[in-house]
Amino acid sequence: MTTKLVVALSAAAIAAYAGLGAAPAAAACNNGWGTKEVVGTLGGAAIGGLIGNQFGKGTGRALATTGGVLVGGLIGNQIGKSMDCSDLQSANNTAQRSLESNKDGSSSSWSNPNSGYSGTSMPTRTWYNEKGQPCREFLQTVTYQGKTEQVTGVACRRNDGTWVTEQG
Repeated sequence: MTTKLVVALSAAAIAAYAGLGAAPAAAACNNGWGTKEVVGTLGGAAIGGLIGNQFGKGTGRALATTGGVLVGGLIGNQIGKSMDCSDLQSANNTAQRSLESNKDGSSSSWSNPNSGYSGTSMPTRTWYNEKGQPCREFLQTVTYQGKTEQVTGVACRRNDGTWVTEQG
């Protein structure tokens, strides 16, 4: 797998990890039951399923979602071999802090000198949804071996204070 692809997929995995509230991946990291590959597989499957769900209609959508989960899980497993729980936790903490506290256009960063990964999280636009929850568009970057990739998304704040991605 090329470095650019690993970085791009890592950015997507981080967006999924941070955007889904990090519950499955955080549990795997914090409880020690999951290796980096397990955490990567869970995160990859989640983002793959979300991406796959955006395609097709009816039965085709179900097949695309299933395919996305399978492919995302395989890719996430490979990403997990290089990114560790510390990277994912740093990315999630930075994303949550950025969404909660930063002005639009102001970024927060994280870095792991042991793995070589680093990244940023920046809200780009803020509004309130029909439920009265604050929502924010965001931009996340991941840098590894001098190559930077970025992903964008939308997250809204739950009543418990965590930010989760919108699933259109």
